[in-house]
Amino acid sequence: MSSADVRRESVFVRLRDDVLASIVVFLVALPLSMGLALVAGYPFENAAAVGLVSGAIGGIVVGLLSGSPLQVSGAANGAAVMVAVFVKDFGLEAIGVIVLVSGLVQVVAGALRFGPIFRAVSPALIQGMLAGIGLLIFASQFHVMVDDIPPGTGREFGGIINLYSLPEAMWKGLTMEEHRPAALVGLLTIILIFAWSEFAPKRLRALPAPLIGVAVSAGFAWYFGLGLKYVPAPDDLFTAITLPTSAALLRLGEGGLWMAGLSLAFVAGAESLITATAIDAMQRHAARTRYNRELVAQGVGNMLCGVLGVLPVSGVIVRSSANVQAGGRTRLSTILHGVWILVFILLLPGVLKLIPVASLAAVLVYAGVKLIRIGFVKILWGQDRVEAGVYAATFVTVVATDVLTGLAVGVGLSVARLLYSFSRFEMQVDEREGRFDVALVGAATFIALPTLAGALEALPSDARVHVDLSRLSFIDHACLDLLVNWEQQLEASGGELALDWESLHGLFNERRLRATPAAS
Repeated sequence: MSSADVRRESVFVRLRDDVLASIVVFLVALPLSMGLALVAGYPFENAAAVGLVSGAIGGIVVGLLSGSPLQVSGAANGAAVMVAVFVKDFGLEAIGVIVLVSGLVQVVAGALRFGPIFRAVSPALIQGMLAGIGLLIFASQFHVMVDDIPPGTGREFGGIINLYSLPEAMWKGLTMEEHRPAALVGLLTIILIFAWSEFAPKRLRALPAPLIGVAVSAGFAWYFGLGLKYVPAPDDLFTAITLPTSAALLRLGEGGLWMAGLSLAFVAGAESLITATAIDAMQRHAARTRYNRELVAQGVGNMLCGVLGVLPVSGVIVRSSANVQAGGRTRLSTILHGVWILVFILLLPGVLKLIPVASLAAVLVYAGVKLIRIGFVKILWGQDRVEAGVYAATFVTVVATDVLTGLAVGVGLSVARLLYSFSRFEMQVDEREGRFDVALVGAATFIALPTLAGALEALPSDARVHVDLSRLSFIDHACLDLLVNWEQQLEASGGELALDWESLHGLFNERRLRATPAAS
C-alpha cells in the first residue's frame, strides 16, 4: 500500500470514528439538554427546545472555536442550578442578559490569558470529581429510567436523596404497572449496550453501542405498544428563542445583574476548563487543550446563548467522556453532534418522539457507572494515601453538595497538603570524631531560615561539617544563600564545610553552579 493510500485510509478511519462518536454524544446530549432546562426553571412547553438549542450552540459554535478538540459543550449541572437561582431573583426575562454578560466576561478573561490557572489540578481531584458526577448521574437517571421523577430534583442534598431512594425506584419498576414497562425498556437498553460493546463481531463494533441499544429498545416499545414517556420534542424550534427586550437591556445598569453574570462566568469557565483537563488525561489522539482559546470559545457561545435567551453552555464531562470513549478523534465529532441536534429538531422531530425517555436515561446510567473507575482508586491508595484522601473528599462533597463545592474542597486540600509539604523541615545533627554530619530533611524554604541559621550557628566556629542535601524535596534561593555565606564564615574561622551538591538534581545543581564562584 502506498503512502497516499495509507493517508487516505487514515483520513477515512478518523472520519468514520468521528461520525459514529458524534451519534453517541447526540444520544447522551438529548436527555441532559432537556432535563437541565427544566432544572433551570424554564416552562415545560419550551424546556426541550431551550436545552436543545443550547446543545446545538455548544456543539457547532463552541466546537468550531474550541481550544479543547474533544470536549463537548452544552447545558451543564452547575450553570443550570445557578440559572434557577437567577430566575427566582431576577425573573426569566433577565436570564438572556445575564448569560450575555457572562459570555462577555469569559471572552475578556481568555483575552487576558487567565485560562491556564485551571490547569494546576491533581489527577486525584479530577478523578474524584468524575466519580462523584458519575454516581450522581446514575442515581438521578435510574429514577428517570423507570419513568419517575428523581425525588432530589431542585432540593438541597438532592444527590443524597436520589441515592437513598434507589430501592424505592427499583420496587416501582418491579411491581407497579405504570413504571414496569419503562424499567423493562431501560434494562433492555443497558443489556444491549453491554452486550454490543463486549460481544459484537469486530466488523460491526464500529456501530455505537448506545445507538444499537436505543434503536432496538425504541422498536421493542413501538412493536408491543408499551405505555411509556417519550422525548417531548417541540414542533417548532423557534419557540425556544426569546431575544432580549429593551426592558431587559435597560437592567444592565443593575449591579446585581452584573454580579450574577460574573459569578456565572466563573462557574461555567471553571467547569469547562477543569473538564478540558480531565479530557486531556483520558485521550491520546487530539492536541492538548489551549486554555485561553477554550475560554474565549465558551464566551462566544454564551454570548450567542444570551442573545437567543437559552441556557448557558460549558464543557460537560458526561458528553465529553462519551465522545472519547466512543472513539472521537477530532473536533468534527463535537461539531457533528450539534448538527444532529439541529437536523432532528428542525426536520425530524417526529423521530425524536419515538424514542422512550427510559432508553435515553439508561444510556446515562451506563455512562455514569463508566465514570467511576475503581481501578484508579486501588492504584492511588497504594501509591499515595494523602492523594487518596483528596480523591475521597472531592467525591463525597460532589455527591453531597455540588460539583463546584467538591472542586473547592479538593483544591483546598491540595493546597493545604502543598503548604504542609513546604513547611515541613527538620535538621538531624550527628557528631562523629570531631566531624558534624548535618542532614536536611523536607523542604528548605525561607520559612525554615530561622531553624537552619540557629542550628548552624550553634556549631563550633572551627568545626568540620558535612551537609547532606539528598533528603530534601525542595530548597529555595534564600536557604542556598545562607549555606553559601555560612560556608565563607566557617572557612574564615578555620572550619571546613562539605556540601553534598551531587545529591541534588536539576534546579539544585543549576543553583550550585551559580553559587560556586561566590564561595571560592
